[in-house]
Amino acid sequence: MELGERMSSMSLDKPRVSVIMPAYNVDAYVGRAVESLQRQTLEDFELLAIDDGSTDRTGDILERMASRDIRINVIHQDNAGAPIARNHALDLACGTYVMFMDADDWIEPHMLADLVELLEKQHLELAISGFYIDTYYDGEEQHLSEVKSCPDQIFNTQAEFRAAAWKLFDANQLYPPWNKLFLRQRIEDLGIRFRPTFWDDFPFVLDYIRDVKKVGVLSHPYYHFIRQRSESETTRWRPGMYEKREEEHSWMLDLYQHWGLEGDPASMEMVQRRYIERLIGCIENACDPACDLPDAERRDLIEKMISSDRAQLAVQIARPHSFMMSMMLLPIRTKNVGLAMAEGAFIAHVMHRNAKTFAMLKARR
Repeated sequence: MELGERMSSMSLDKPRVSVIMPAYNVDAYVGRAVESLQRQTLEDFELLAIDDGSTDRTGDILERMASRDIRINVIHQDNAGAPIARNHALDLACGTYVMFMDADDWIEPHMLADLVELLEKQHLELAISGFYIDTYYDGEEQHLSEVKSCPDQIFNTQAEFRAAAWKLFDANQLYPPWNKLFLRQRIEDLGIRFRPTFWDDFPFVLDYIRDVKKVGVLSHPYYHFIRQRSESETTRWRPGMYEKREEEHSWMLDLYQHWGLEGDPASMEMVQRRYIERLIGCIENACDPACDLPDAERRDLIEKMISSDRAQLAVQIARPHSFMMSMMLLPIRTKNVGLAMAEGAFIAHVMHRNAKTFAMLKARR
């Protein structure tokens, strides 16, 4: 069946799904991302691709693909970052449901159809699926795939979802926006948008799930999150990372207080373990060779990190899942700045020199 014939049975004014995809300087990947959408078994969607001021061929590739597929809408804007791009697209979206996608990732053919079916059949406010983390190494010729998922489940009440949410957080199911199908009208009723900060997607999801009632989970992984580029957001020195992680921890504590679960042992163990694991990432960030802090400031920052009341509370409550992670908490537990710096430098070395080993160790933490 030709594209024009397929489109005759679809509503261009009211597509089932609006897929929102910011794109900035990803000309080597964006074609694959769009093609994975075009291979979807559910064809009734619109793609809102926001070219965020790309200086490479990203915009041209999107325009060429849009000229052959009426479902693709390309919006060009001056470079303003992914949060502004996503918000721009949300203002234009017409679909009943919204899915977010990164332009260097790709999805498997049944993702939209299966999530829509789950959401409609169970009358959900949110549908969640598993996903892959594909970490490329050796010149991006090989990759290691890690599956993140939870068992199939329907949470019919708000209380059921809240009580089990710690398991979803633990399996990384509640952090990103791109393994989910949202109700567009609910987004508008809540008045939520992406915040103008790096790692902007987490607060958007927190805002959406804060008072959500009916949630469904599919264990099958459909989404391929790609870690491969040297300029990736997750593999470079980030000034202000510690302050950002402190803010995120406050959001988590506030969420669980709002849910009335601040005294739930399983939930609080997850929250504190999450914090301490990310604190180790902040130590590594400060010890990264690209960090431009003077040595004295670097040492003072790490001492502040590991000696804080938050860190000491978290290290007492957290129950690491591996012996390796238990050992990595030792510098924090003993407030040993020198040992923490040595550990951070070692992690940074492995991350930059052997992506495969780093991905394997991180998956097994």
